[in-house]
Amino acid sequence: MHKKVTKAVIPAAGLGTRFLPQTKAMPKEMLPIVDKPIIQCVVEELVNAGIEDIIIVTGYHKRTIEDHFDRPSMELMETLRKGGAEKISLLAELERISEMANFFYVRQKGPYGNGTPLLNVRKIIGDDPFIYTWSDDFIKAKPKSRFQQLLEIYEEFGCSVLASVRVRSAGDYDKYGFAGGDEIRPGLIDVKTLIEKPGKKNAPSQLATVSGSVFTPDIFQYLDQALNNLHDGAELYYNDVLKLMLGDKKRILAAEIKNGKYYDTGNKLEYLKTVIEFALENKELNGDFREYLKSLKI
Repeated sequence: MHKKVTKAVIPAAGLGTRFLPQTKAMPKEMLPIVDKPIIQCVVEELVNAGIEDIIIVTGYHKRTIEDHFDRPSMELMETLRKGGAEKISLLAELERISEMANFFYVRQKGPYGNGTPLLNVRKIIGDDPFIYTWSDDFIKAKPKSRFQQLLEIYEEFGCSVLASVRVRSAGDYDKYGFAGGDEIRPGLIDVKTLIEKPGKKNAPSQLATVSGSVFTPDIFQYLDQALNNLHDGAELYYNDVLKLMLGDKKRILAAEIKNGKYYDTGNKLEYLKTVIEFALENKELNGDFREYLKSLKI
């Protein structure tokens, strides 16, 4: 039996410069996928996988995220109550969002890099395993979600697990980090090496490590070492921490998410593709949006 995972950490302190000027006043995590912020999609998946406590690492310009997961204002609640049955259902939905999980907010401090949020949350996480996942990408998988699959592997092996997708395009080998090692079974690698953007020729496998991980708390033992290894102005990457763990024979697995599709909403083109795909699946829009797309003279 391994300690149950009930906590998740979402880094959300980035400036979102790829989406300026839209993100000057609105966090990129709040960009909508039809009618739902990207970060809410991630939070709902976490909650459905059994996560109870969600720590969001933010910056000074991210109060909108806190407001979104807070209870609606009295003014909004009163307006919705007066709006009849349709508006009452919206009120119920807003209250559901605020009650999905226990939300905690931490301001990011430290060097640049995706390892810094780990420094900021380690006293909150303590000796617990946890999910570490991004606020602007996700893997949509059925019937078991990305996080359900990762947690099942963690429960089986009791070690850190990296979510992975199998790449098809040669250009993808220059975009992501890749895991290499011994294949335990199809789509599950006992990691021996992690290589960033290796190019197809030098890639140790087809499995790109993207979109979230389950970490055991021993990752915190290596954070200070990785921090001390930084040169002036260098960024703190969590992959550097994982490499120190591998060097110490700590076990890390890379798991291909079965029946999953990876969505990266961190750039404009992929964001627009994501919105269109989700709009086509939206029941409220029915076939109207599909018919509209067919009518375009492209």
